[in-house]
Amino acid sequence: MAITKEEFRAALGRFASGVTVVTTKDDSGKLFGITVSAFCSVSLEPPLILACIEKRAGSHHAFQQSKAFVVNILREDQQAVSNHFASHLEDKFVNVEYDTGIGNLPVLRNCLANLECRLHDSYESGDHTIFIGQIEKATVSEENPLIYWHSKYRELKD
Repeated sequence: MAITKEEFRAALGRFASGVTVVTTKDDSGKLFGITVSAFCSVSLEPPLILACIEKRAGSHHAFQQSKAFVVNILREDQQAVSNHFASHLEDKFVNVEYDTGIGNLPVLRNCLANLECRLHDSYESGDHTIFIGQIEKATVSEENPLIYWHSKYRELKD
């Protein structure tokens, strides 16, 4: 017998993860972004990563339509950015600083890292789609990451 949703959330809440905002645009050119913690590396050669997007998310269609996306890995002082992109705002890019990258996609400024990816593959699984991207450009900085653990933001302690 499978576990309940509550048991699943409680168990996975014990796994500390970084926080990302994944950005793209739809066929009409409208920009989309969503806070994602379901992100990880897949392959070194070629350089592949994955991000999982819930099928009911308002941005899901844009990730299906686009052939590219950007993973913006947040710094520990970017909790407000995470909360902003986790909201249900109609236009999440109002008052957000970003540049444009591959495919004229939004690359958020001042992040710990930005990974600009071409869509390599996608797979539907359960209530999410797994989007695999091949990294074409990466920028990094040396700050600490924003960590999410046990339903709260956390900071690394030296």
